[in-house]
Amino acid sequence: MPLNPTVARVTENIIERSKPARQAYLERMKAARDKGPARGHLSCSGQAHAYAAMGEDKEALAKGSAGNLGIVTAYNDMLSAHQPFERFPDLIRRAAREAGGTAQVAGGVPAMCDGVTQGEPGMELSLFSRDVIALATSVAMSHNTFDAAVFLGVCDKIVPGLVIAAQAFGHLPIVFLPAGPMESGLGNEEKAKVRQQFAAGEVGREALMEAEMAAYHGPGTCTFYGTANTNQMLMEFMGLHLPGASFVNPNTPLRDALTVEGAKRALSLSDLGNDYRPVCDILDEKAFVNGIVGLNATGGSTNLLIHLVAMARAGGIILDWKDFSELSSVTPLLARVYPNGLADVNHFHAAGGLGYMIGELLSAGLLHDDTMTVGGQGLGLYTKEPVLEGDGVVWREGTRESLNDKILRPVADPFQPTGGLSRMAGSLGTAVMKVSAVAPERRLVEAPARVFSDQDAVKAAFKAGELEGDLVVVVRYQGPKANGMPELHSLTPILSILQGRGQKVALVTDGRMSGASGKVPAAIHVCPEAKDGGPIARLRDGDVIRVDAQAGVLQILTEGWEDRPLPEPDLSGNEFGLGRELFATFRQAVGAADSGASIFGGGA
Repeated sequence: MPLNPTVARVTENIIERSKPARQAYLERMKAARDKGPARGHLSCSGQAHAYAAMGEDKEALAKGSAGNLGIVTAYNDMLSAHQPFERFPDLIRRAAREAGGTAQVAGGVPAMCDGVTQGEPGMELSLFSRDVIALATSVAMSHNTFDAAVFLGVCDKIVPGLVIAAQAFGHLPIVFLPAGPMESGLGNEEKAKVRQQFAAGEVGREALMEAEMAAYHGPGTCTFYGTANTNQMLMEFMGLHLPGASFVNPNTPLRDALTVEGAKRALSLSDLGNDYRPVCDILDEKAFVNGIVGLNATGGSTNLLIHLVAMARAGGIILDWKDFSELSSVTPLLARVYPNGLADVNHFHAAGGLGYMIGELLSAGLLHDDTMTVGGQGLGLYTKEPVLEGDGVVWREGTRESLNDKILRPVADPFQPTGGLSRMAGSLGTAVMKVSAVAPERRLVEAPARVFSDQDAVKAAFKAGELEGDLVVVVRYQGPKANGMPELHSLTPILSILQGRGQKVALVTDGRMSGASGKVPAAIHVCPEAKDGGPIARLRDGDVIRVDAQAGVLQILTEGWEDRPLPEPDLSGNEFGLGRELFATFRQAVGAADSGASIFGGGA
């Protein structure tokens, strides 16, 4: 199938726009490769330090003839998604020895959970943790003793941070090894209903706790289609996972076999062999276009509109939110996974999952098939599914038909003809909305604003019965420079209640809303942010706002707002507590959301 003209045009625009930065990046990667495997360049003392604790692998390391695999892990046992990684280093070391190589844990990176910090001060460190992870990974890899690497991470900021760091070490092959989703528990719709009942005062905390524990009940990623599972989709569409690896449950024979195979594959791709496949060649402009198409086709997390921009810029590729919007206009929505539907990712995987989707999108000319991946040349390999054969894993042809059309649809009969994301622009600035879960009749709201400077004030107004009639709830001073750009997902139950009462409701904010954005239209990531003097800072209660996701419009309809003085907010409450004082430099250095909200100055 010929490539879709819009996909081709957007790709060419990205390539042209990125040429200077991309060329400079690739030249740096070539220089790094030309220096060759680094261990032999270390002093004898340096090598002795690096090998001192390696036991049976010492001799192989000292001789320098075997490939050495670096492991960067986001393991901790507070996060269900990352707890399974505790077992991975032993599996990887064994796999490396079987392949004639060695493996060492190069270092660990932090992994925080937005679900735990939601609505709490710690959430103000969440977005910044992505760049901390990139920095920590660079420190781990800086010993320069590795021929290849495997990166262990799943959740919201962890995978983007690891990808940014992988770009910095783009001369090496790096395979991302996921842990998989937890088995299905209490249905997402039932969980959301109890949350709304609690917000309305209809049930107590005991009932809420019981529902939450039934939903989040074991090791693995949360099963709704939020940022963590969107990350896993991207790693497959962009070729950094093995085919079909994303949604295999933890602690199963197939999961272990995929981990072993991933370690062996990473070693086989090093510059010591004949199949050199570095990250810099895998993550090209076409790979990022494939990722954006996957994001739209699955109705993925809005957080990736920030992360993909930052991930790309780390490799000299310049993405614009217009690229996302243009690709969304030709990408059909093929999946309904909560919050876009009732199914979870286990149901999605069983219905045909990513392999089926990739096959459908390739057949429609919506993906680049000629990309390099860790699985081999061409994205067509990712239509296959892994199965156990003996103690190992092999790939066979996946399903070419959806096994549940309430969850997965073909391109010829999608859930909607366009993707799950909409870009809006106008006098209020630029913003994005995840529309895949928003009913079409709710995508246009024109109503008076109620303006708040934090989400606690919204909750207080709700409890006081002040949020009446049609309204646009504006929550400002939530951008990266103001307070680290926290997610405001804890507002979802309140806004859903208002909507359920028949009110027309929208949210406008320079903060984030996450992959769990629900049925309420939310214009998020507003740029410029209030702290930067954006128009959102000048809004007042009663100003009429037009939020139109269909036409892509975000407009202030009240006249004279431009002449108002900029307020001088007191943001001192965001500066201390739970480590926030240590991130003052981040708040001062961070870029805008539409350029990736990064401290790395664009990365190119």
